[in-house]
Amino acid sequence: MDEIENKETVASTHKIGIYLWIWGLLFVLSFFSYMVDLFAFQGLLRWTLILIFMFLKAGLIMAFFMHLFWERYALVNVLLWPMTAIACFIALMAAEAKYTVFTRLLYFITGG
Repeated sequence: MDEIENKETVASTHKIGIYLWIWGLLFVLSFFSYMVDLFAFQGLLRWTLILIFMFLKAGLIMAFFMHLFWERYALVNVLLWPMTAIACFIALMAAEAKYTVFTRLLYFITGG
C-alpha cells in the first residue's frame, strides 16, 4: 500500500529542471524587455515589444507556476470565464460609446 501512495506522490510532482528552465526564460525575456528601454525604441515598436514580452512572461508564469499547463479544468476556469466576461464588458462599453456619440451629435446638430 505504501508503494502505491509513493508512486502517486512522485507522479504528481514535477522535476526542478523544468522550473529552472522557466526561470531562465523569464530572465531572458526580462533582459529583452530591459533592452527595449536601453536601446530607446520609440512609438508603436516600443509598445509592441513591451506587450509581447509582458504576455510571454505572464503566460509562462500562469502555465508553470500556477500549474495550468497540467490541469485542463483550472485552465478553463482561470482563462475562459474571465476572458468571456471581459469581452462582454468591452462590447457593452462600445455600444454605450456609440450611443453617447450619437446623442451628442444629435444634440449639437439640432441645437438642443
